[in-house]
Amino acid sequence: MSKKSAAQGDAGPKITVLGAGPAGIAAAYALTKGDARVEVLERAPVAGGNSTSFQIDGIWCDYGSHRFHPVADPAVIADVKSLLGDDLLLQPRHGRIRLGGKWIHFPLKPVDALLRLPKRFAASLLADMLMKPFRGKRTGARSFSSVLYDGLGRTISESFYFPYVRKLWGLDPDKLAVTLAERRVSSGSVGKILGKMMRMLPGMRGATTGRFYYPREGFGQISQSMVDAATGQGAAFRFGADVARIERDDMQVTGVVTLEDGKEIHHRADQVFSTIPLTTVVRLMDPPPPAEVKKAADSIRFRGMILLYLILKTDRFTEYDAHYFPELTIPISRMSEPKNYSSATEPEGRTILCAELPCDPGEKWWSMSDEELGEYFCRWLGELGLPVTVPVDRCETRRLAHAYPVYDLDYQRHFDTVDKWLLGLDGFLSFGRQGLFAHDNTHHAFAMAYAAVDSLSPDGRIDRPRWAAHRHEFESHRVED
Repeated sequence: MSKKSAAQGDAGPKITVLGAGPAGIAAAYALTKGDARVEVLERAPVAGGNSTSFQIDGIWCDYGSHRFHPVADPAVIADVKSLLGDDLLLQPRHGRIRLGGKWIHFPLKPVDALLRLPKRFAASLLADMLMKPFRGKRTGARSFSSVLYDGLGRTISESFYFPYVRKLWGLDPDKLAVTLAERRVSSGSVGKILGKMMRMLPGMRGATTGRFYYPREGFGQISQSMVDAATGQGAAFRFGADVARIERDDMQVTGVVTLEDGKEIHHRADQVFSTIPLTTVVRLMDPPPPAEVKKAADSIRFRGMILLYLILKTDRFTEYDAHYFPELTIPISRMSEPKNYSSATEPEGRTILCAELPCDPGEKWWSMSDEELGEYFCRWLGELGLPVTVPVDRCETRRLAHAYPVYDLDYQRHFDTVDKWLLGLDGFLSFGRQGLFAHDNTHHAFAMAYAAVDSLSPDGRIDRPRWAAHRHEFESHRVED
C-alpha cells in the first residue's frame, strides 16, 4: 500500500481491526506504516490474546509454551528485532520428550538419541526406514493416520504422534483430516527426521539451529511492543469493546457495532479486518448469512485447554525449558518452566511450572477447582518420575475455549462453505489463526497480517488476486514445536 493516495488526499482508508491477538496487532502495526486510519476493537482488557504474558509472583508467564522461531518471514523477524532490541534473546532449545519410559532430548540430538532411545524402539524405527520402499500405501480415504503410516511408519506414529494427537484433539487419528498431518508434521519421513538431527551436529548447524528467540519479559512483550509502536503511529486500540454485530448491506460490510459500558457504538469502516474466530463472525453478521453458511459454521469446532501454573518454593525445578508427554496415561501434553525460557534468576526461591491440559468445557477437568487440579498435577509429575519434593505454594489456572482448531474429517467441507461466503463480502477480510481456522505459530499469524496489509490497495479495497496468492503461500506453513 502506498504512503499516500492522490484520490484520498491526506485521509487514508479507515480500517477497523477485530481482535487484538497477534494477527490483529501485527496488522495494525503494518497499517500504520502507511496512511491508513486504524482502529482495533478488543473485548479483553489487554492485548495479545493467547500470546500475551502476565506475572505470577514476579515471574513472567505465557499461555503455555511460546517461542519465536528463527524460520519466521525475514520481514517479520526484522521488525521484531527492531522493536525489542536487546530484550529479544536468542536462547538454546533445551527440552526433552518421554518415549518408551525414557527421557530423550527434544529437539532430537544424534548422540542423545543413540544413547537413550530404548533399543527396541530404535530397532523398530530403523526397520521402518529400511522397509519404506517396500511398504504398500494404505488404501481407502486418506486421513491423518494413513499419511503418517505411509510417511513415518508404525513405530513413531504409534509411539508418539497418535497418542499425542488423541490428547490434543480428543479424536482418534483415523478421525482427523490429512490437513493436520500436512501442517503439524514438518518431517514426513524417518529420513527427514534423521536429516534434522544431523544438522544439529557441531560444524553443520547454523547460527540459529536449535535455538529460538524469546523476549526478556515473556512472549507477550512482542505483542505489547507492536501495540506501543502502532499507537505511537496513530492506531487507536479500544479494549473492553464487545462486538455486538457486523453490519452489511447485501454483500458489502459497512461497519461494526460494539457494546461498551452498556451503550452501542457504531464504527464505520472502508475495510473490516477480522482476526476473531470465523465461527463468531458468522454469528455476528447482520443480516445473518444464508442457512447453509450458518450450519457449516455451527459444525466447525475448536479444542479447549486448561493451563495449570504450579508455584513452587525453589529456584528451579529442572534445567529444561519444556517437557513433552505423548503417553495417554498422563492427561497433560506439555510442561514448561517459564524462568528457563528467558534464563531468569529472579525472584529467588520461587519458580513456576506450566502444564497444558487439553480439554473442552463440560469435561470433568474444566469444572475442577485450582486446588484439585494442582493436586492432580503433582500426582502426574510423580508418575512421570518427577516428584515434587519442594514446598508447593498454590496452583493457578487459565482456561482457553479456543486453543486449537479441530481438523476432523468433515472440517474442510464446512470451512470451505464459510470461507467462500466470507470471501464474497466486500469491505471484509478474515485472517489469522482464528480467522482462517489455521493451526499455526505466532510468526505465521504475523505473516498473514502483513500479507493482508500488502493486499490493501490505495483506494481502500482488497486486491483479491494478490490476496489469493498470499492464501496459497499460507498452505506451506508448517507448525514448529
